[in-house]
Amino acid sequence: MNKVFEIPLYPYARVADQDAETPVCHSVIVIGAGPVGLAAAIDLAQAGHQVVVLDDNDKVSWGSRAVCYAKRPLEILDRLGCGQPMVDKGVVWNRGRVFYDERQVYDFDLLPEEGHRRPAFINLQQYYFEQNLVSRARALEADGAPIELRGGNRVVSVEAADDGVTLKVETPDGPYTVQADWVIACDGAASPVRAMMGLDFVGRVFEDNFLIADVVMEAGFPTERWFWFDPPFNRGQSALLHKQPDNVWRIDLQLGWDIDKDEEKKPENVIPRLKAMLGEDAQFELEWVSIYTFQCRRMEKFRHGRVLFAGDAAHQVSPFGARGANSGLQDTDNLCWKLGLVMDGKAPESLLDSYDEERIQGADENILNSTRSTDFITPKSDMSRIFRNAVLDLSEHYAFARPLVNSGRLSVPCVYDGSPLNTPDALEGGPDRSRPGAPCPDAPLGNGFLLDRLGGRFTLLTIDADAPETVETGGIAATRLALSAAADRSGALSDRYLGSAPGAVYLIRPDQHVAARWPSFDEAAVKAAITSATGRA
Repeated sequence: MNKVFEIPLYPYARVADQDAETPVCHSVIVIGAGPVGLAAAIDLAQAGHQVVVLDDNDKVSWGSRAVCYAKRPLEILDRLGCGQPMVDKGVVWNRGRVFYDERQVYDFDLLPEEGHRRPAFINLQQYYFEQNLVSRARALEADGAPIELRGGNRVVSVEAADDGVTLKVETPDGPYTVQADWVIACDGAASPVRAMMGLDFVGRVFEDNFLIADVVMEAGFPTERWFWFDPPFNRGQSALLHKQPDNVWRIDLQLGWDIDKDEEKKPENVIPRLKAMLGEDAQFELEWVSIYTFQCRRMEKFRHGRVLFAGDAAHQVSPFGARGANSGLQDTDNLCWKLGLVMDGKAPESLLDSYDEERIQGADENILNSTRSTDFITPKSDMSRIFRNAVLDLSEHYAFARPLVNSGRLSVPCVYDGSPLNTPDALEGGPDRSRPGAPCPDAPLGNGFLLDRLGGRFTLLTIDADAPETVETGGIAATRLALSAAADRSGALSDRYLGSAPGAVYLIRPDQHVAARWPSFDEAAVKAAITSATGRA
């Protein structure tokens, strides 16, 4: 068994808060030191905001758990200063194959175009991800950033008021009380915070169960995503195979609904299933086994006054499509810059309502796609199964049928169409992929890439257009990044940002989503767009 599970990363230590005569108040308390909570804390600390992370654990999460990380979350992690270690350790992949019975019916490439720094996906065990995030948090702490990780601190009571939140925390030395101006609950799908506040999910739980087995083995399978419908080794069900670092392979096997989960997780029952798939002579060791049930649910609201929910605490989707941790990172990417502006007094608290609106849109997209995937993978009627199988047969020979195959629509970022922070599109002929609300597509810039130049601030991106170096309104400045399409020999910058327009001016939000765009600079229009993008319109 991997020793990483035994190493305390943020062990319990007594802190001054426990001896204070009156409860100490912190700017932000993040509850949960998983990937989403740590990402939120790093994001805030990088911007100079004081943040404390509380978790009853002090080690990485048990087992590989989330393993697939998509291009957009990797770009977010680049901004947080820990993207490269993920890619260095992870297994990079862009391609996948789909099988029906024993036949390959088609393959696909998730990133067929050049000119992006990051791949479509990497596979990496969640425990390595958490290690990377803790290392980044420790590096920030060493540099003087106001971030603190407290292991062995279990939140047992949450009292929310209009001006802050009071938490009761249990520790090995007994309880203490602490206060926060803001709380971000990232405490997982079972979310004790959600339960303490009397909140719940709405949505569907599907009648199917899947076995996850992480096995250590030497194998010659390519670095691709392989998905089977009705394979001979799991007849009438489905299967998935992914490669991870350290010769660990993720295998998902559909089991059906009426099962004894405890029995199915026993090695004497898991190993025969794996040998049926891999061959009787296959040599492997079980590293981690779990069983999950498809669930597509979310909270009705992610913001409850000064308590904000993110990641699995706010929403759940089926693992097929890699939408869990990836959407959680997009939650914090959306939330933290807005919370920072509110704490700095540069935006009204109502700006945080746009977190609710935009990320509920993202959750609903994920739930819709996950529900469709579930219905295709596990047909609920004979007619649905006949349709599904006909689509699979046709897809082997006819390209038109392949988009209908749904083995788990893989994670893509949400475009915030209709967001109250957007300014109506004014760039005639501009590409659809970079319209207001969309995440900025990457593009090569000499020896680097565009997204690295945008950073985590408001940016006025000009392409073959004049503008001042800075535009400021209400204490918020947009700094110019001046580019020319002629300098990009690949044509990617022009293709992704100009379309048929000769030039363009873009206002980019700190989370690298487009807030507005125009054919040329107009000071009044830019200032109005900054005002809208910060919830002050």
